[in-house]
Amino acid sequence: AGRWMTGQVGHGRPVSAVAGELGCDWHTVMDAVIAYGTPLVDDPARIGEVTALGLDETLFVRTGAWKRRSWVTSIVDVTKPAQLLDVVEGRTAKAPSDWLEARPKAWRDGISWAAMDLSGPYRKTFNDSLPDATQVADPFHVIKLANTRLDEVRRRVQHDTLGHRGHRDDPLYRSRRLLTKGHERLDDAGEAKLLGFLDAGDPKGEVRMAWHAKETLRGLYDQPAEEADGYLTDLAANLVDREMSPELRQLGRTLRRWHHEIVAWHQAQISNGPTEATNSLIKLIKRIGFGFRRFRNYRLRVLLYAGRPNWDRLATVTPITPP
Repeated sequence: AGRWMTGQVGHGRPVSAVAGELGCDWHTVMDAVIAYGTPLVDDPARIGEVTALGLDETLFVRTGAWKRRSWVTSIVDVTKPAQLLDVVEGRTAKAPSDWLEARPKAWRDGISWAAMDLSGPYRKTFNDSLPDATQVADPFHVIKLANTRLDEVRRRVQHDTLGHRGHRDDPLYRSRRLLTKGHERLDDAGEAKLLGFLDAGDPKGEVRMAWHAKETLRGLYDQPAEEADGYLTDLAANLVDREMSPELRQLGRTLRRWHHEIVAWHQAQISNGPTEATNSLIKLIKRIGFGFRRFRNYRLRVLLYAGRPNWDRLATVTPITPP
C-alpha cells in the first residue's frame, strides 16, 4: 500500500485525494511517500553525467502577516530531455554552491556550460563552484531586459509630455504592446499603426530610439558566432553615449557587464528555457498541494514528479523511517 501511495502521489495526485480513496489520514499517506519516495529521489544513480547546468529561482511560500516570500533555487540539467536535479532553499549563491561542492569533482568537471538569467548570485555560484564552465546568459532574459528599459522610456515620456500615466486613448499607451513585438511579426498595417503612435506621442524620438535599440539587440542572435563579439561591443558603446536616454545608458552598462555571458550563447546554443519549463512543473505540484509549509515535503514531491526517478526501483526499495 505504501508503494502504491508513493506512485500515485509521485505522478501528480494530491495526497488528500489518495487518503480519501483509502479512507485514511493525510499524514498516513505522506509518511508513506516520505518512507518510499526519499530513497528514490536521493538515489545517486538518478543524476547522471551533466554537460549543461541551469539555475533559476521560484517562489516557495509566503508566510506571516506580511506575506514574506521564501524562495528556492532549481538546479536543472538543461540538455534534452531536461531533468530537475534538485531544489535548494533560498536564491543566494551559498545553497547551490554547497550542493555543487557536495557532488564528485569528476562530475563537476564534466559540466561545460552554465546557463542562467542575469543573476549576480548565480554567477557567483558558477564562478566559485564551476570555474571551468562557460557561463551563458539566457537570451529570453536579455531581450526581456531591453523590453523593460523600453517600457520605462515609454512611461517617462508619457508623463513628461501629458503629465499623467497612460490613459486608454493616449498614443504611447496604445503603442505599448506593439513596441514589445518583434519587428518581423508586425504586418504593414501594424507597423504603420506603431509609427503613427510614435509620431503623435514621442516628440523627441526617445521611445523610437529605445525601440530601435531593442530590435538591434534582438539582431545579435542572428549574427554568426565570429561576429557576435564585435556586434555587441559596438551596440553597448552606442548605448552608453551621453546623448542617449538614462534608461538606454543603463542597458548599455548592463550589456558591457554581461558581455562574455551574452555572446557565449553563440557557441553553446543552450538557454535556461528548460529550467523555466521545469519551474512550471514545480508550480503545478504547488497548485495540486494547495500550498506547502515544509521544505522537505515540497522537495520530495517536486523531485518525484519532475526529477525523473527510477520508478522500477519502487518495488524493491527499502523504506526509511520518517523523522
